Amino acid sequence: MATATWSATVKGAPSLQLSSQTKYNSRAAFSQSNSKVGVLDKQESFCSGSSIRVCEAKKSARVKRERNMSVRVNAAQVAEEARPSSAQKEMEVVDVDLGDRSYPIYIGSALLDRPELLQRHVKGQRVLIVTNTTVGPLYLEKVVAALSGSKISVESVILPDGEKYKEMGTLMKVFDKAIETRMDRRCTFIALGGGVIGDMCGFAAASFLRGVNFIQIPTTLMAQVDSSVGGKTGINHPLGKNLIGAFFQPQCVLIDTDTLNTLPERELASGIAEVVKYGLIRDAKFFEWQEKNMTALLARDPNALAYAIKRSCENKAEVVALDEKESGLRATLNLGHTFGHAIENGIGYGGWLHGEAVAAGTVMAADMSYRLGWIDDELPNRILKLLKQAKLPTAPPEEMTVEKFKNIMAVDKKVADGLLRLILLRGSLGNCVFTGDYDRKALDDTLHAFCAS
Repeated sequence: MATATWSATVKGAPSLQLSSQTKYNSRAAFSQSNSKVGVLDKQESFCSGSSIRVCEAKKSARVKRERNMSVRVNAAQVAEEARPSSAQKEMEVVDVDLGDRSYPIYIGSALLDRPELLQRHVKGQRVLIVTNTTVGPLYLEKVVAALSGSKISVESVILPDGEKYKEMGTLMKVFDKAIETRMDRRCTFIALGGGVIGDMCGFAAASFLRGVNFIQIPTTLMAQVDSSVGGKTGINHPLGKNLIGAFFQPQCVLIDTDTLNTLPERELASGIAEVVKYGLIRDAKFFEWQEKNMTALLARDPNALAYAIKRSCENKAEVVALDEKESGLRATLNLGHTFGHAIENGIGYGGWLHGEAVAAGTVMAADMSYRLGWIDDELPNRILKLLKQAKLPTAPPEEMTVEKFKNIMAVDKKVADGLLRLILLRGSLGNCVFTGDYDRKALDDTLHAFCAS
Protein backbone atom coordinates (compact mmCIF):
# COMPACT_ATOMS: atom_id res chain seq x y z
CA MET A 1 0.00 0.00 0.00
CA ALA A 2 1.52 3.26 -1.11
CA THR A 3 0.70 6.83 -0.21
CA ALA A 4 -0.68 8.57 -3.29
CA THR A 5 -0.53 12.33 -3.70
CA TRP A 6 -1.01 14.80 -6.49
CA SER A 7 -0.33 18.49 -6.62
CA ALA A 8 -2.62 20.99 -8.32
CA THR A 9 -2.37 24.75 -8.63
CA VAL A 10 -5.67 26.20 -7.49
CA LYS A 11 -6.86 29.61 -6.43
CA GLY A 12 -5.28 30.74 -3.19
CA ALA A 13 -2.85 27.82 -2.98
CA PRO A 14 -0.01 27.69 -5.52
CA SER A 15 0.96 24.15 -4.58
CA LEU A 16 -1.79 22.28 -2.79
CA GLN A 17 -1.12 18.73 -1.60
CA LEU A 18 -4.42 16.91 -1.77
CA SER A 19 -5.22 14.17 0.74
CA SER A 20 -1.60 13.25 1.31
CA GLN A 21 -2.62 10.76 4.00
CA THR A 22 -4.94 8.81 1.70
CA LYS A 23 -3.55 5.32 1.23
CA TYR A 24 -4.83 2.72 -1.16
CA ASN A 25 -3.73 0.28 -3.80
CA SER A 26 -5.79 0.89 -6.92
CA ARG A 27 -4.29 -2.07 -8.75
CA ALA A 28 -5.48 -4.43 -6.05
CA ALA A 29 -8.89 -2.81 -5.83
CA PHE A 30 -9.71 -2.45 -9.49
CA SER A 31 -9.15 -4.60 -12.54
CA GLN A 32 -6.74 -3.20 -15.10
CA SER A 33 -8.17 -3.43 -18.60
CA ASN A 34 -7.39 -1.76 -21.90
CA SER A 35 -10.12 0.46 -23.32
CA LYS A 36 -11.05 -0.05 -26.97
CA VAL A 37 -12.16 2.72 -29.22
CA GLY A 38 -15.79 3.02 -30.06
CA VAL A 39 -17.17 0.16 -28.01
CA LEU A 40 -18.54 -0.28 -24.49
CA ASP A 41 -17.58 -3.82 -23.42
CA LYS A 42 -19.31 -4.07 -20.10
CA GLN A 43 -21.51 -2.18 -17.77
CA GLU A 44 -21.48 -3.04 -14.07
CA SER A 45 -23.78 -1.86 -11.29
CA PHE A 46 -22.43 -0.91 -7.86
CA CYS A 47 -24.17 0.11 -4.65
CA SER A 48 -27.54 -1.59 -5.25
CA GLY A 49 -27.85 -0.12 -8.71
CA SER A 50 -27.20 3.47 -7.65
CA SER A 51 -24.20 3.77 -9.94
CA ILE A 52 -22.98 2.52 -13.26
CA ARG A 53 -19.38 1.62 -13.92
CA VAL A 54 -18.20 2.03 -17.46
CA CYS A 55 -15.28 -0.13 -18.50
CA GLU A 56 -14.76 -1.46 -22.00
CA ALA A 57 -17.51 -1.77 -24.42
CA LYS A 58 -20.20 -4.17 -24.23
CA LYS A 59 -20.83 -6.96 -26.64
CA SER A 60 -24.52 -6.11 -26.60
CA ALA A 61 -23.70 -3.13 -28.82
CA ARG A 62 -22.79 -5.59 -31.56
CA VAL A 63 -25.85 -7.71 -30.83
CA LYS A 64 -28.07 -4.64 -31.03
CA ARG A 65 -26.54 -3.63 -34.34
CA GLU A 66 -27.29 -7.06 -35.77
CA ARG A 67 -30.85 -6.99 -34.41
CA ASN A 68 -31.47 -3.60 -35.99
CA MET A 69 -29.82 -4.43 -39.31
CA SER A 70 -33.09 -4.70 -41.18
CA VAL A 71 -34.40 -1.31 -40.03
CA ARG A 72 -31.04 0.33 -40.63
CA VAL A 73 -30.82 -0.62 -44.28
CA ASN A 74 -32.08 2.75 -45.55
CA ALA A 75 -29.63 4.74 -43.43
CA ALA A 76 -26.83 2.40 -44.49
CA GLN A 77 -27.72 2.83 -48.14
CA VAL A 78 -27.72 6.61 -47.77
CA ALA A 79 -24.31 6.53 -46.11
CA GLU A 80 -22.91 4.22 -48.79
CA GLU A 81 -24.25 6.39 -51.60
CA ALA A 82 -22.66 9.41 -49.94
CA ARG A 83 -19.18 7.92 -49.72
CA PRO A 84 -16.81 9.83 -51.99
CA SER A 85 -15.42 8.60 -55.26
CA SER A 86 -11.67 8.47 -55.74
CA ALA A 87 -11.88 11.89 -57.38
CA GLN A 88 -13.37 13.43 -54.26
CA LYS A 89 -11.68 14.22 -50.98
CA GLU A 90 -11.83 11.42 -48.45
CA MET A 91 -14.89 11.42 -46.21
CA GLU A 92 -15.61 9.31 -43.13
CA VAL A 93 -19.11 8.14 -42.21
CA VAL A 94 -20.01 7.19 -38.63
CA ASP A 95 -23.45 5.65 -38.07
CA VAL A 96 -25.58 6.40 -35.01
CA ASP A 97 -27.45 3.12 -34.51
CA LEU A 98 -31.00 3.83 -33.32
CA GLY A 99 -32.98 1.32 -35.33
CA ASP A 100 -35.35 3.00 -37.76
CA ARG A 101 -34.12 6.41 -36.53
CA SER A 102 -30.47 5.70 -37.33
CA TYR A 103 -28.56 8.43 -39.11
CA PRO A 104 -25.10 9.09 -40.57
CA ILE A 105 -22.44 11.51 -39.40
CA TYR A 106 -20.47 12.74 -42.41
CA ILE A 107 -16.93 13.92 -41.58
CA GLY A 108 -14.56 15.47 -44.08
CA SER A 109 -13.21 18.49 -45.91
CA ALA A 110 -15.29 20.59 -48.33
CA LEU A 111 -18.53 18.76 -47.54
CA LEU A 112 -20.52 21.99 -47.95
CA ASP A 113 -19.46 21.88 -51.59
CA ARG A 114 -21.28 18.56 -52.05
CA PRO A 115 -24.98 19.48 -52.34
CA GLU A 116 -26.12 15.88 -52.67
CA LEU A 117 -25.25 15.24 -49.02
CA LEU A 118 -27.73 17.84 -47.79
CA GLN A 119 -30.39 17.33 -50.41
CA ARG A 120 -30.85 13.62 -49.78
CA HIS A 121 -31.79 14.34 -46.15
CA VAL A 122 -34.19 17.23 -46.79
CA LYS A 123 -37.86 16.32 -46.50
CA GLY A 124 -40.46 18.31 -48.37
CA GLN A 125 -39.69 21.49 -50.29
CA ARG A 126 -39.39 24.03 -47.46
CA VAL A 127 -36.19 24.63 -45.48
CA LEU A 128 -35.49 26.98 -42.58
CA ILE A 129 -31.81 27.55 -41.82
CA VAL A 130 -31.11 28.68 -38.25
CA THR A 131 -27.73 30.35 -37.78
CA ASN A 132 -26.16 33.29 -35.91
CA THR A 133 -24.50 36.63 -36.56
CA THR A 134 -21.01 35.07 -36.50
CA VAL A 135 -21.50 31.96 -38.63
CA GLY A 136 -24.12 33.33 -41.01
CA PRO A 137 -21.81 35.72 -42.89
CA LEU A 138 -19.27 32.90 -43.30
CA TYR A 139 -21.33 29.91 -44.40
CA LEU A 140 -25.02 30.74 -44.89
CA GLU A 141 -24.62 31.58 -48.57
CA LYS A 142 -22.76 28.30 -49.17
CA VAL A 143 -25.52 26.23 -47.55
CA VAL A 144 -28.20 28.07 -49.51
CA ALA A 145 -26.22 27.39 -52.70
CA ALA A 146 -26.03 23.69 -51.82
CA LEU A 147 -29.83 23.61 -51.79
CA SER A 148 -30.29 25.61 -54.98
CA GLY A 149 -30.99 23.98 -58.31
CA SER A 150 -33.68 21.87 -56.68
CA LYS A 151 -37.31 22.60 -55.94
CA ILE A 152 -36.44 23.55 -52.38
CA SER A 153 -37.53 26.94 -51.02
CA VAL A 154 -35.04 28.25 -48.45
CA GLU A 155 -35.63 30.71 -45.61
CA SER A 156 -33.23 31.69 -42.84
CA VAL A 157 -33.26 33.25 -39.40
CA ILE A 158 -30.11 34.81 -37.95
CA LEU A 159 -29.91 34.85 -34.15
CA PRO A 160 -27.51 36.75 -31.88
CA ASP A 161 -24.37 34.78 -30.99
CA GLY A 162 -23.64 33.55 -27.47
CA GLU A 163 -24.70 31.24 -24.66
CA LYS A 164 -26.69 34.02 -22.98
CA TYR A 165 -29.10 33.94 -25.93
CA LYS A 166 -29.90 30.27 -25.44
CA GLU A 167 -33.23 31.16 -23.86
CA MET A 168 -36.95 31.31 -24.58
CA GLY A 169 -37.03 34.83 -26.01
CA THR A 170 -34.47 33.99 -28.69
CA LEU A 171 -36.11 30.64 -29.40
CA MET A 172 -39.37 32.43 -30.17
CA LYS A 173 -37.64 34.16 -33.09
CA VAL A 174 -37.24 30.76 -34.74
CA PHE A 175 -40.93 29.97 -34.26
CA ASP A 176 -41.88 33.45 -35.49
CA LYS A 177 -39.91 32.96 -38.71
CA ALA A 178 -41.30 29.45 -39.25
CA ILE A 179 -44.88 30.68 -38.86
CA GLU A 180 -44.38 33.85 -40.92
CA THR A 181 -42.94 31.84 -43.83
CA ARG A 182 -45.64 29.16 -43.62
CA MET A 183 -43.40 26.22 -42.81
CA ASP A 184 -45.41 22.98 -42.74
CA ARG A 185 -44.97 19.53 -41.23
CA ARG A 186 -42.90 18.41 -44.20
CA CYS A 187 -40.35 21.19 -43.77
CA THR A 188 -36.75 20.76 -42.65
CA PHE A 189 -34.90 22.90 -40.11
CA ILE A 190 -31.12 23.13 -40.57
CA ALA A 191 -28.86 24.11 -37.66
CA LEU A 192 -25.81 25.97 -38.98
CA GLY A 193 -23.51 26.94 -36.13
CA GLY A 194 -22.10 25.79 -32.82
CA GLY A 195 -23.67 24.06 -29.85
CA VAL A 196 -26.06 26.87 -28.94
CA ILE A 197 -27.53 27.01 -32.45
CA GLY A 198 -27.71 23.22 -32.68
CA ASP A 199 -29.48 22.88 -29.33
CA MET A 200 -31.96 25.66 -30.07
CA CYS A 201 -32.71 24.64 -33.65
CA GLY A 202 -33.17 21.03 -32.56
CA PHE A 203 -35.55 22.03 -29.78
CA ALA A 204 -37.47 24.25 -32.19
CA ALA A 205 -37.74 21.33 -34.63
CA ALA A 206 -38.91 19.01 -31.86
CA SER A 207 -41.59 21.51 -30.82
CA PHE A 208 -42.80 23.14 -34.04
CA LEU A 209 -46.00 21.44 -35.23
CA ARG A 210 -45.08 18.70 -32.71
CA GLY A 211 -41.96 17.74 -34.61
CA VAL A 212 -40.37 18.41 -37.99
CA ASN A 213 -37.28 17.10 -39.76
CA PHE A 214 -33.92 18.69 -38.91
CA ILE A 215 -30.26 18.50 -39.91
CA GLN A 216 -27.14 19.44 -37.96
CA ILE A 217 -24.26 21.32 -39.62
CA PRO A 218 -21.92 22.00 -36.67
CA THR A 219 -19.23 24.62 -37.27
CA THR A 220 -17.33 24.51 -33.94
CA LEU A 221 -15.18 21.70 -32.61
CA MET A 222 -17.38 21.54 -29.51
CA ALA A 223 -20.48 20.91 -31.59
CA GLN A 224 -18.72 18.53 -33.98
CA VAL A 225 -17.42 16.18 -31.29
CA ASP A 226 -20.33 16.39 -28.86
CA SER A 227 -23.52 18.44 -28.98
CA SER A 228 -24.55 17.77 -32.60
CA VAL A 229 -24.59 13.99 -32.02
CA GLY A 230 -27.20 12.19 -29.94
CA GLY A 231 -30.34 14.31 -30.14
CA LYS A 232 -30.06 16.40 -26.98
CA THR A 233 -31.77 19.72 -27.63
CA GLY A 234 -32.91 22.55 -25.41
CA ILE A 235 -32.44 25.95 -23.83
CA ASN A 236 -31.22 27.30 -20.51
CA HIS A 237 -33.27 28.59 -17.59
CA PRO A 238 -32.04 31.31 -15.21
CA LEU A 239 -31.83 28.65 -12.48
CA GLY A 240 -29.92 26.06 -14.49
CA LYS A 241 -28.39 25.00 -17.80
CA ASN A 242 -30.35 22.88 -20.30
CA LEU A 243 -33.30 22.43 -17.94
CA ILE A 244 -35.83 22.85 -20.77
CA GLY A 245 -35.50 20.59 -23.80
CA ALA A 246 -36.16 17.30 -25.54
CA PHE A 247 -34.42 14.29 -27.02
CA PHE A 248 -34.89 14.69 -30.78
CA GLN A 249 -32.59 13.07 -33.33
CA PRO A 250 -31.45 14.76 -36.55
CA GLN A 251 -31.66 13.18 -40.00
CA CYS A 252 -27.91 13.55 -40.41
CA VAL A 253 -24.91 15.42 -39.05
CA LEU A 254 -22.70 17.05 -41.67
CA ILE A 255 -19.25 17.97 -40.32
CA ASP A 256 -17.22 20.02 -42.78
CA THR A 257 -13.84 20.21 -41.08
CA ASP A 258 -12.93 23.27 -43.16
CA THR A 259 -15.22 25.33 -40.91
CA LEU A 260 -12.61 24.97 -38.17
CA ASN A 261 -10.27 27.20 -40.20
CA THR A 262 -12.31 30.23 -39.12
CA LEU A 263 -12.73 29.13 -35.50
CA PRO A 264 -11.09 31.38 -32.85
CA GLU A 265 -8.35 29.73 -30.78
CA ARG A 266 -10.40 30.00 -27.60
CA GLU A 267 -13.31 28.14 -29.24
CA LEU A 268 -10.95 25.45 -30.54
CA ALA A 269 -9.56 24.87 -27.04
CA SER A 270 -13.10 24.73 -25.67
CA GLY A 271 -13.92 21.86 -28.01
CA ILE A 272 -10.78 20.00 -27.01
CA ALA A 273 -12.14 19.75 -23.46
CA GLU A 274 -14.89 17.44 -24.74
CA VAL A 275 -12.36 15.42 -26.75
CA VAL A 276 -10.34 14.83 -23.57
CA LYS A 277 -13.49 13.59 -21.84
CA TYR A 278 -13.91 10.57 -24.13
CA GLY A 279 -10.43 9.32 -23.34
CA LEU A 280 -11.00 9.61 -19.61
CA ILE A 281 -14.36 7.85 -19.38
CA ARG A 282 -14.02 5.02 -21.91
CA ASP A 283 -11.10 5.19 -24.36
CA ALA A 284 -7.68 5.08 -22.71
CA LYS A 285 -5.79 4.73 -25.98
CA PHE A 286 -7.49 7.87 -27.29
CA PHE A 287 -6.36 9.80 -24.20
CA GLU A 288 -2.81 8.57 -24.74
CA TRP A 289 -3.04 9.65 -28.38
CA GLN A 290 -4.11 13.12 -27.24
CA GLU A 291 -1.11 13.37 -24.93
CA LYS A 292 1.14 12.75 -27.95
CA ASN A 293 -0.80 14.90 -30.43
CA MET A 294 -2.09 17.93 -28.50
CA THR A 295 0.40 20.21 -30.25
CA ALA A 296 -0.92 19.06 -33.64
CA LEU A 297 -4.53 19.63 -32.56
CA LEU A 298 -3.79 23.16 -31.38
CA ALA A 299 -1.95 23.82 -34.66
CA ARG A 300 -5.11 22.68 -36.52
CA ASP A 301 -3.35 19.86 -38.30
CA PRO A 302 -6.17 18.59 -40.57
CA ASN A 303 -5.33 14.92 -40.11
CA ALA A 304 -5.16 15.22 -36.32
CA LEU A 305 -8.43 17.14 -36.17
CA ALA A 306 -10.22 14.71 -38.48
CA TYR A 307 -9.03 11.76 -36.40
CA ALA A 308 -10.07 13.39 -33.11
CA ILE A 309 -13.52 14.25 -34.49
CA LYS A 310 -14.10 10.77 -35.92
CA ARG A 311 -12.97 8.95 -32.78
CA SER A 312 -15.04 11.24 -30.55
CA CYS A 313 -18.12 10.66 -32.72
CA GLU A 314 -17.53 6.90 -32.68
CA ASN A 315 -17.38 6.93 -28.89
CA LYS A 316 -20.50 9.04 -28.51
CA ALA A 317 -22.44 7.08 -31.13
CA GLU A 318 -21.76 3.83 -29.27
CA VAL A 319 -23.00 5.27 -25.97
CA VAL A 320 -26.09 6.87 -27.52
CA ALA A 321 -26.98 3.59 -29.25
CA LEU A 322 -26.97 1.84 -25.87
CA ASP A 323 -28.68 4.56 -23.82
CA GLU A 324 -30.41 7.18 -25.97
CA LYS A 325 -32.48 8.81 -23.19
CA GLU A 326 -29.70 8.94 -20.58
CA SER A 327 -31.10 6.42 -18.12
CA GLY A 328 -27.60 5.78 -16.79
CA LEU A 329 -24.78 4.98 -19.16
CA ARG A 330 -25.11 8.10 -21.30
CA ALA A 331 -24.82 10.25 -18.19
CA THR A 332 -21.13 9.32 -18.06
CA LEU A 333 -20.62 11.62 -21.06
CA ASN A 334 -21.15 14.44 -18.54
CA LEU A 335 -17.81 14.05 -16.78
CA GLY A 336 -16.94 17.46 -15.33
CA HIS A 337 -20.27 18.92 -16.44
CA THR A 338 -21.96 19.13 -13.03
CA PHE A 339 -19.18 21.36 -11.73
CA GLY A 340 -18.89 23.00 -15.16
CA HIS A 341 -22.57 23.86 -15.52
CA ALA A 342 -22.48 25.39 -12.04
CA ILE A 343 -19.60 27.62 -13.17
CA GLU A 344 -21.44 28.73 -16.32
CA ASN A 345 -24.57 29.57 -14.35
CA GLY A 346 -22.76 31.07 -11.39
CA ILE A 347 -20.75 33.63 -13.36
CA GLY A 348 -23.46 34.26 -15.96
CA TYR A 349 -23.92 32.42 -19.25
CA GLY A 350 -21.30 33.51 -21.74
CA GLY A 351 -18.71 34.50 -19.15
CA TRP A 352 -16.82 31.29 -19.83
CA LEU A 353 -17.17 29.04 -22.85
CA HIS A 354 -18.78 25.67 -22.15
CA GLY A 355 -15.55 23.74 -22.70
CA GLU A 356 -13.62 26.05 -20.40
CA ALA A 357 -16.08 25.35 -17.60
CA VAL A 358 -16.01 21.61 -18.35
CA ALA A 359 -12.21 21.61 -18.22
CA ALA A 360 -12.19 23.12 -14.73
CA GLY A 361 -15.01 20.77 -13.76
CA THR A 362 -13.03 17.77 -15.00
CA VAL A 363 -10.08 18.70 -12.79
CA MET A 364 -12.47 19.02 -9.83
CA ALA A 365 -14.05 15.63 -10.60
CA ALA A 366 -10.60 14.05 -10.79
CA ASP A 367 -9.66 15.66 -7.50
CA MET A 368 -12.78 14.29 -5.82
CA SER A 369 -12.18 10.85 -7.34
CA TYR A 370 -8.68 10.86 -5.88
CA ARG A 371 -9.91 11.95 -2.45
CA LEU A 372 -12.33 9.00 -2.48
CA GLY A 373 -9.40 6.67 -3.17
CA TRP A 374 -10.85 5.63 -6.52
CA ILE A 375 -7.88 6.63 -8.69
CA ASP A 376 -4.15 6.91 -8.09
CA ASP A 377 -2.21 10.15 -7.96
CA GLU A 378 -0.83 9.87 -11.51
CA LEU A 379 -4.11 10.38 -13.39
CA PRO A 380 -5.06 13.80 -11.92
CA ASN A 381 -1.62 15.09 -12.81
CA ARG A 382 -1.90 13.79 -16.38
CA ILE A 383 -5.29 15.47 -16.75
CA LEU A 384 -3.95 18.74 -15.35
CA LYS A 385 -0.95 18.68 -17.68
CA LEU A 386 -3.04 17.94 -20.80
CA LEU A 387 -5.65 20.62 -20.10
CA LYS A 388 -2.98 23.21 -19.37
CA GLN A 389 -1.28 22.31 -22.65
CA ALA A 390 -4.62 22.95 -24.36
CA LYS A 391 -4.67 26.40 -22.69
CA LEU A 392 -7.81 25.57 -20.74
CA PRO A 393 -8.71 26.67 -17.18
CA THR A 394 -7.98 24.09 -14.48
CA ALA A 395 -9.78 25.80 -11.58
CA PRO A 396 -13.06 27.74 -11.24
CA PRO A 397 -13.11 31.55 -11.32
CA GLU A 398 -12.74 33.44 -8.05
CA GLU A 399 -16.40 34.42 -7.82
CA MET A 400 -17.43 30.77 -7.44
CA THR A 401 -17.87 30.07 -3.74
CA VAL A 402 -18.63 26.76 -2.05
CA GLU A 403 -22.16 27.95 -1.28
CA LYS A 404 -22.74 29.05 -4.88
CA PHE A 405 -21.59 25.67 -6.20
CA LYS A 406 -23.88 23.78 -3.82
CA ASN A 407 -26.94 25.92 -4.52
CA ILE A 408 -26.62 25.55 -8.28
CA MET A 409 -25.75 21.85 -8.25
CA ALA A 410 -28.84 21.19 -6.13
CA VAL A 411 -31.03 21.76 -9.22
CA ASP A 412 -28.79 19.85 -11.64
CA LYS A 413 -30.61 17.45 -13.99
CA LYS A 414 -28.75 14.51 -12.44
CA VAL A 415 -30.27 15.05 -8.99
CA ALA A 416 -32.60 12.14 -8.13
CA ASP A 417 -34.71 11.99 -4.97
CA GLY A 418 -32.74 14.88 -3.56
CA LEU A 419 -29.42 13.10 -4.15
CA LEU A 420 -26.73 14.71 -6.32
CA ARG A 421 -25.30 12.07 -8.63
CA LEU A 422 -21.88 12.69 -10.14
CA ILE A 423 -19.70 11.22 -12.86
CA LEU A 424 -16.39 10.33 -11.25
CA LEU A 425 -13.28 8.44 -12.34
CA ARG A 426 -12.68 5.02 -10.85
CA GLY A 427 -9.97 2.45 -11.47
CA SER A 428 -7.67 2.57 -14.47
CA LEU A 429 -7.70 5.20 -17.20
CA GLY A 430 -10.83 4.86 -19.33
CA ASN A 431 -13.19 3.89 -16.50
CA CYS A 432 -15.74 5.93 -14.58
CA VAL A 433 -18.89 5.70 -12.46
CA PHE A 434 -22.19 7.57 -12.41
CA THR A 435 -23.18 7.47 -8.76
CA GLY A 436 -24.80 9.14 -5.81
CA ASP A 437 -23.07 6.75 -3.41
CA TYR A 438 -19.98 8.60 -2.26
CA ASP A 439 -18.62 10.18 0.93
CA ARG A 440 -20.04 13.72 1.07
CA LYS A 441 -16.88 14.87 2.82
CA ALA A 442 -14.91 14.28 -0.39
CA LEU A 443 -17.21 16.66 -2.26
CA ASP A 444 -16.94 19.27 0.49
CA ASP A 445 -13.15 18.93 0.59
CA THR A 446 -12.89 19.37 -3.18
CA LEU A 447 -15.11 22.46 -3.16
CA HIS A 448 -13.16 24.04 -0.31
CA ALA A 449 -9.84 23.27 -2.02
CA PHE A 450 -10.87 25.07 -5.20
CA CYS A 451 -13.18 27.81 -3.87
CA ALA A 452 -13.50 30.51 -1.29
CA SER A 453 -15.78 29.53 1.58
